[in-house]
Amino acid sequence: MEVKIESGWQACLAEEFASDYFAQLTDFVRAEYQSGPCYPPGSQIFNAFDLCPFDRVRVVLLGQDPYHEPGQAEGLCFSVRDGVPFPPSLQNIFKEIQADVGHAIPASGSLRRWAAQGVLLLNATLTVRAHAAGSHQGHGWETFTDAVIRRLSAAREHLVFLLWGSYAGRKAELIDASRHLILRSAHPSPLSAYRGFFGNHHFTLCNDYLRAHGLEPINW
Repeated sequence: MEVKIESGWQACLAEEFASDYFAQLTDFVRAEYQSGPCYPPGSQIFNAFDLCPFDRVRVVLLGQDPYHEPGQAEGLCFSVRDGVPFPPSLQNIFKEIQADVGHAIPASGSLRRWAAQGVLLLNATLTVRAHAAGSHQGHGWETFTDAVIRRLSAAREHLVFLLWGSYAGRKAELIDASRHLILRSAHPSPLSAYRGFFGNHHFTLCNDYLRAHGLEPINW
């Protein structure tokens, strides 16, 4: 897996790309993609970074794992390609946006429009084997994406981190809360959305914080 990534991220993460663990991760991912279908397509593994350059990040939304069924994943957490039916968590995200800021539920489940505005749609694990949720966890991706969060926290100011669910919530320890806004709630999954995701008003709270620091709000 040759790393081709936006230049600002390339510079920021050069130490990670040169590390032993990343070399081992590269070997693992290459072997997995050669042995059978994996997602997202190889050219889209770093889509979250390529579509949202380092110096343009304003919001970080953290997911856990790419979608593992054909045609869904496009390298952005919670996002699906145009024309793909909305997975339940994404449907609930759009419902909360509608209730919170009044935007109609869109026709497309692709969140590229968010990435273009500075939302880093980061999965903790960037690849997955087809039909096997969590199959690429524990092989180094989490070390890499934790480093991404730490570097953003240290190098930038006034970012908003959206941490939904217990897994994402644990990443709060990587973030300097005196420099950034951390918004935590239940996960939008149907199993937990009614236990604190619905009604969290994170989209309004995010934009209020950005405006308060002279930054452009996100058009959700």
